[in-house]
Amino acid sequence: MPAATVADLVPTSGVLFGCDYNPEQWDRETWREDMVLMREAGIDLVAINIFGWSTINPAPGVWDFAALDEMMALLHENGIRVNLGTGTASPPPWLSSTYPETLPMAPDGTRRYPGGRQAFCPSSPIFREHAAHLVETVAERYGAHPALALWHVSNEIGCHNALCYCDESAEAFRSWLQSRYGTIDALNVAWGTNFWSQRYTDWAQILPPRATLSLRNPAQLLDFSRFSSDAGLELYRAEAEIIRRHSSAPVTTNFMVTAHIRTQDYWTWAGEMDVVANDHYLDRRLPDPAAELSFAADLTRGLAGGEPWLLMETSTSAVNWQPHNLAKAPGELVRNVASHIARGADGICFFQWRASAQGAEKFHSALLPHAGTDSALWRQSVELGALLRRLAPVAGTRVAASAALLFSWEAWWALENEGRPSEALSYLEQVHAAHNALTAAGLTVDIVRPGADLDARSVVIVPALHVLRATEAQAITDAARGGAHVLVTFATGTVDENDRVGLGGYPALLRETLGLRVEEFAPLRPEDTVVLSNGSTGSVWSERITVTGAEVVASFTTGPAAGGAALTRNALGAGAAWYVATALAPADYAALIDRLATDAQAPRLRASSGELELVRREDGARRFLFAINHTDQDATVHTSGHDLATQEDVSGTVVVAAGTVRIIEESA
Repeated sequence: MPAATVADLVPTSGVLFGCDYNPEQWDRETWREDMVLMREAGIDLVAINIFGWSTINPAPGVWDFAALDEMMALLHENGIRVNLGTGTASPPPWLSSTYPETLPMAPDGTRRYPGGRQAFCPSSPIFREHAAHLVETVAERYGAHPALALWHVSNEIGCHNALCYCDESAEAFRSWLQSRYGTIDALNVAWGTNFWSQRYTDWAQILPPRATLSLRNPAQLLDFSRFSSDAGLELYRAEAEIIRRHSSAPVTTNFMVTAHIRTQDYWTWAGEMDVVANDHYLDRRLPDPAAELSFAADLTRGLAGGEPWLLMETSTSAVNWQPHNLAKAPGELVRNVASHIARGADGICFFQWRASAQGAEKFHSALLPHAGTDSALWRQSVELGALLRRLAPVAGTRVAASAALLFSWEAWWALENEGRPSEALSYLEQVHAAHNALTAAGLTVDIVRPGADLDARSVVIVPALHVLRATEAQAITDAARGGAHVLVTFATGTVDENDRVGLGGYPALLRETLGLRVEEFAPLRPEDTVVLSNGSTGSVWSERITVTGAEVVASFTTGPAAGGAALTRNALGAGAAWYVATALAPADYAALIDRLATDAQAPRLRASSGELELVRREDGARRFLFAINHTDQDATVHTSGHDLATQEDVSGTVVVAAGTVRIIEESA
């Protein structure tokens, strides 16, 4: 659980409003203009020195803090608090020029050059030494500064360089493996190295999983992903330890809980953060970007232990790094922000304050666009600041959720490893499908790690949890016995933590719980579908199942598993354990979750008409209903209270116009 709250960061009268600022890109006249405009917009928190290493330390042993001193003072004079970066996110050219061995290496053994960002190996002792010196110098200088609200370690750790295959990484990987396994014999057992004559007799023989002529050892790949996540966490810990010697301000870094970054296991990181913070950008490459945003926000809240969290970065409109960087439609920014707040964010920060005139991100949107203050985008920024101030009563409340969805970065890594049964099977697609079905059925969901306590959950979904430990399987079984209605999907529990298949039929650790065993996978071609006896359709996957006690709710009528069970239910204690052996179509998935929710008598939020994203935050007697309409048709919801978005009282059937948001402080 975080050691500080978002409300602790700044004395704001609403939901915190912040941004990144890069004063090194602008002259001092612009700085002073920006202070005036930040006050006009209602900015509370500004992140600076994120990429400041080459500015404050332009050469070995040379330090220049004049500009950063001035900016800290200027923000303080204007009543704006600082989220101070350590500056280690990208080393200056002099470091890689002097020490080229600090540059990261790709799997094929080639170096990656400077000129972008994060051009360093996370395990490099030379990089770590210089980074530590920088952090010590910055923390000592600003640790007690009156403007300081939060420390920002590095930036998006592992975004580009999480996986490095150089000799320094190899040495660090061996040390990590020795700590994990103790003996080389234990490693050989865990990795199954008798396969393909891979047995090791000395630690020095072990390398990172560099490019090979054939498939690589999947257990080695899985461990390298774990090691790489831990290497990034080590960077954070080292900087945080230095900072805490000089400052009492909270320390964090910005997670990347998003669809296109999977290199960090944030379940292992979250407990190290004083405040959980996330970066999230709408991903237009996905079929439903708004749904992915909602999932990411729920997962970030899960990492925060259900407490409010900080959105450290998002965009007002287009980004610069997608194939088609589309501008947001009218009302879309407010809908995006409302979804984050509805799902637990108590602070919304943007990259960035002023749109850059040069550099790789010059076409990334900002609060203050290239067009300046005489623009719709600027007026939108000012209006957003006013809305966030009106949402002051929401801050500190918690999201009310009765359902749980189990999510695992380890399962993501292992399921999409080399040599899998079907490359059409995407872990994140299955997780998103489960989350979408829960939402469509009116359930608000907490996303939790495998093995979490599920006692208070009425509905639990376990989608494609490929890696499963005995303790995690027991938690799932205990939830069903205790009264939860649990749905386990195909590809769950296929392997243990060492990527070893459990023999005797899948899923080895849940066979008794589910009352079945899967004898054989029967994956489908990407273009194929199957039909079930209850009229549902499925894609991607099917299985040949032997039922040992479960009730067959629906069978496959077409496809390679025709005639066999497709959907089962096993009564267990006070609850039930369901299993589905294919990727159900969205409407069919939602209907199945609807049945589970009905059986479990789970509390639900549903529109009176039309389609709405509905989430409730509450704190004792205070309740706030977020109604977000992502469609082009009006919808209605039944409630009463005061709408903080429109500043009007409402009662009875409330219309949520197409593309708009209602945030209602509900009457008792």
